[in-house]
Amino acid sequence: MTHPLTPAQEAALVAAIKDAELRTSGEIRLHLEDKCPTPEPLDRAAQVFAELKMHHTKLRNGVLFYLAWQTRQFAVVGDAAINAAVPDEFWEAVKETVITHFRQEQYVTGLERGIRLVGEQLRQFFPYDAATDVNELADDISYGDDTPTPSR
Repeated sequence: MTHPLTPAQEAALVAAIKDAELRTSGEIRLHLEDKCPTPEPLDRAAQVFAELKMHHTKLRNGVLFYLAWQTRQFAVVGDAAINAAVPDEFWEAVKETVITHFRQEQYVTGLERGIRLVGEQLRQFFPYDAATDVNELADDISYGDDTPTPSR
């Protein structure tokens, strides 16, 4: 089994997450696994969101990008406070931006653009405050049990 990302691609995605989080108190994570074990990727994204304890952020403003790369399933899910703040069509617009790039086999670019869009919305509704902000969740990419972590 091959790993879906090269070390350089992984570094670029982690950098995109860190860059987006510099301007907001929100938290962004990316989770990759080979295959989605549920019929709907949004259901699996919600499971992973809970497993990663993303609902434990102080302001309930975490966002998870979920990708089952072999089965080409993608979802993005936000916590309660960000869901209450963004317009109804926001998540669909992020998903469409990412998937448009996926269709062109620009997977990293698609994820980077989606992360940037989410970061902009998080910044608008949950601005960064240097005096109080703490990085509540790891910025690294999490992987499902069936996906090996890249060797360094």
